[in-house]
Amino acid sequence: MTDRTSPGAARRTVLLRNGAVHTPADPFATAMVTEGDTVAWVGSEGAADSFAASADETVDLDGALVTPAFTDAHVHTTAAGLTLTGLDLAGTRDAAEVLERVRRHAAARPGDAVLLGHGWDDTHWPDRRPPGRAELDAAAGGRPLYLSRVDVHSALAGTALLGLVRGPFARHGLPDGPLTGEAHHAVRRAALAAVTPAQRAEAQRAALDRAAALGIGSLHECAGPDISGEDDLTALLALAAARPGPRVFGYWGQAFTSAKEAEAVLDLGAAGAAGDLFVDGSLGSRTARLREPYADVHGAAHTGDAYLDAEAVAAHVTACTEAGVQAGFHAIGDAAIGTVTEGVRAAARALGIARVRALRHRVEHAEMLTPAAIAEFAALGLTASVQPAFDAAWGGADGMYAGRLGTARAGTLNPFAALLRAGVPLAFGSDAPVTPLDPWGGVRAAAFHRTPGHRISVRAAFTAHTRGGWRALGRDGAGVLVPGAPADYAVWRTGELVVQAPDDRIARWSTDPRSGTPGLPGLAPGGPLPHCLRTVVAGRTVHDAL
Repeated sequence: MTDRTSPGAARRTVLLRNGAVHTPADPFATAMVTEGDTVAWVGSEGAADSFAASADETVDLDGALVTPAFTDAHVHTTAAGLTLTGLDLAGTRDAAEVLERVRRHAAARPGDAVLLGHGWDDTHWPDRRPPGRAELDAAAGGRPLYLSRVDVHSALAGTALLGLVRGPFARHGLPDGPLTGEAHHAVRRAALAAVTPAQRAEAQRAALDRAAALGIGSLHECAGPDISGEDDLTALLALAAARPGPRVFGYWGQAFTSAKEAEAVLDLGAAGAAGDLFVDGSLGSRTARLREPYADVHGAAHTGDAYLDAEAVAAHVTACTEAGVQAGFHAIGDAAIGTVTEGVRAAARALGIARVRALRHRVEHAEMLTPAAIAEFAALGLTASVQPAFDAAWGGADGMYAGRLGTARAGTLNPFAALLRAGVPLAFGSDAPVTPLDPWGGVRAAAFHRTPGHRISVRAAFTAHTRGGWRALGRDGAGVLVPGAPADYAVWRTGELVVQAPDDRIARWSTDPRSGTPGLPGLAPGGPLPHCLRTVVAGRTVHDAL
């Protein structure tokens, strides 16, 4: 590799050659040129010679693959960072192990104003008994403690943290056990309010660095009053703008009733009034809103929680559409998704469907979709912001979904193939820290969905995890390596490149270049995933292992 200018040069020309470039412009491309923050050219190795003399930097790819950088379309950056810098409870096998990790973490972080942990999942614990409050208090040494469940829709809290809660959810008004619904939101707000700016910045930097190391060039931060707070969002956006790293596009999940209110999200630096604006909760915490009761709650017809009705959805979509601001909602259960489509349909009747479709309003998660709901998504121009890793983690006949819903209903979840057939735009994300930042893992999870009929090709999944996130923002020309597109790309060490498509039994592969389709790594279940060698955002290297 030769480099004629310093890394900080403003308008550098970079030639990458002797590799493979994933571009629709040329399925045989081996080279690419960027000028500043823009892709200038893609093509063959022979043609690359004409750029060699004028390039400020020439990179010999040595057979490596160049792709658009990934976009993770649903992230909680600070919380994801806290699993890297704080207490990660993923994989704990029972309450005793949770308590032991809390004790070790409390000893290791004596200066933290509040102890934060995430990721416990009691689904397969022997007695399914989370720790009690007295046990948590002892493990934390009496310090404020907040432990979110893997889905972040319920949490455990210590007595000292409850003492910081204000309003109707004061210390003596909360049960000894996992907190859900508005009680959980109140406790979470108290926990996050106790996080120091230094603790928050440390977590945000850790998450952004991790994303860059995984070839992620853009994140959609899903913030809101019940998720993280205004200070967290504005601090994150300022940090991302001030340092080399992934782009961060913020969404603010708060319901509005007027265009003036909706416009105010732009003052926060947000891209829209969308993201985790909760219509319901989650399946793991049994707070997703269902039409029929949960299968594993005996003696009661429990159908979950509803936080917004169709009238509130319609008001929010109307306000946002009139303001020219993208709206969106968190909806998982079939009843909640029905509430969203009913509300958006009402707004379309009032404003005209063309105005509503033009803003590409979003639905996050959208797991429990009926054929009628999919048809409504297509008709209303809704974008489905979905997380393939959810199926990998909780799908299948013996997974959490089947336990909560029964195998028949569980088999209907996350129907990616049906969404694509209907023309519904997909944007893939992780919902980190609910599932880790892992874009290639997400692509593989979609291609090897636990319900074979819901599988999509690796190419379609890769598009949803790159260009799909940009399209969800209304930027159709990004997320693809063609002249004029942003120079956001990643370089990968990988195995043989193939064209991989699903069928009803297994995933099929082709190495025939006559297909005219750019190849991607073969993502066999359990096999190795590509290794990121370099990540570039707007022409600036933000991760480098070349």
